[in-house]
Amino acid sequence: MPRFSRIETINAMIDGGLVPVFYNSSFEISKKILSACAAGGIRTLEFTNRGDSAVDIFRELEKYARDNHSNIILGAGSVPDPFTASLYIQYGANFIVAPFLDKETAYLCNKRKVPYSPGCGSVTEIHNAEELGVEICKIFPGTQVGGPAFLKALSGPCPRSNIMPTGGVEPTEESLSDWFASGAACVGLGSSLIPSVIGNDFDYNSITEKLLKAKEILSGLKRKKG
Repeated sequence: MPRFSRIETINAMIDGGLVPVFYNSSFEISKKILSACAAGGIRTLEFTNRGDSAVDIFRELEKYARDNHSNIILGAGSVPDPFTASLYIQYGANFIVAPFLDKETAYLCNKRKVPYSPGCGSVTEIHNAEELGVEICKIFPGTQVGGPAFLKALSGPCPRSNIMPTGGVEPTEESLSDWFASGAACVGLGSSLIPSVIGNDFDYNSITEKLLKAKEILSGLKRKKG
């Protein structure tokens, strides 16, 4: 069962602003990535359902987070249907993310009091998701959907929508400034955050450093906005 309430999770995603997104078929590597993100001051992470053993790795990763990084809020991404969502929630997923909107998955997550963030590519899809109880809609792929300009245009007629762009977001001042100035509630960071491979391993120090810098950038943006 999830360790955090729906409200706690949603607030953490918005307050933190950054949601690293990753998958690796090795539990040992996955826990190192999680620890590197935790060292970078991150609370919310998305482990994607992109391999045959993904559910099993997630189960062990949630246990590792509970025992070693108890403030980490781990969610599952690339979840296509309610059956898969139910498995991840059973193993402790605190939020569910999908590349598209699925009505039955939204119903299941609402019943379990677990946040559901489906990928949306239009104002109509965002409206339909919110009608199903979605608090944070993902726009995916963020750049191809329309980038920060799409988000800025959306903020006029839909000022209460919470949007998480994923895909094309980079942990740089230019990218983060563009997205958050356009109204992003939080952003998903994938390959731009975890790109460097050393053999079969990753540059964990680089992940931590990028996140610390990104958090510093966000703090500056909030100060300017305030």
